[in-house]
Amino acid sequence: MESFSIVSGTAAPLPAANLDTDVIMPKRYLKGVDREGLAIGVLHELRFDADGRPDPAFILNQPGWTDAAFLVVGPNFGCGSSREHAVWGLRQLGIRALIGTTYAGIFYDNCARNGLLAVTLSPEEIASLLVLVSDAARNRLTIDLPAQTLTTADGEIHFNIDANLKLRLIEDLDGVGATLKDADRIRAFEAAYHAERPWLASGRRSSY
Repeated sequence: MESFSIVSGTAAPLPAANLDTDVIMPKRYLKGVDREGLAIGVLHELRFDADGRPDPAFILNQPGWTDAAFLVVGPNFGCGSSREHAVWGLRQLGIRALIGTTYAGIFYDNCARNGLLAVTLSPEEIASLLVLVSDAARNRLTIDLPAQTLTTADGEIHFNIDANLKLRLIEDLDGVGATLKDADRIRAFEAAYHAERPWLASGRRSSY
């Protein structure tokens, strides 16, 4: 993964509601398990025409948004089937954070496991943000994860995030890495637990 602390970049509006994982990463790109080469599949039917050429009508193909690091998304983003490929592809495309009102539960968990920050704001804040980032002259944002703020051309927005998830993103920890951070505490617990229950450690049953 890549640590997330303070990241600045261009934000692109993608306001469609219920954008599902089959649109974010079509199933024909799910054949590999090595996570390679998925950027081409992201939003493929929206980004490219039938001949495989970039569709100039799609926001990420337009001047001012081609290097977007953030997507301001519609509600229930990432619904549909569970597929980590969707998150892997977004990261490979250069997307560092999503900003929306709601996300599908499994998709949100996949984001958390794969270093993609999913910021949740109110519908009113998202509506204002969509207007702002639709203007190529005012679409740069800075997300300060330690401070939990999002700075726009119009000011600063505070957001909430689970403390454990925040720490994992800042310290670039996956699930294994987060567990290993508590290795000393786990060993201490095991030692105390088996000291009180030596029959478990020895593999022999108690005489009781």
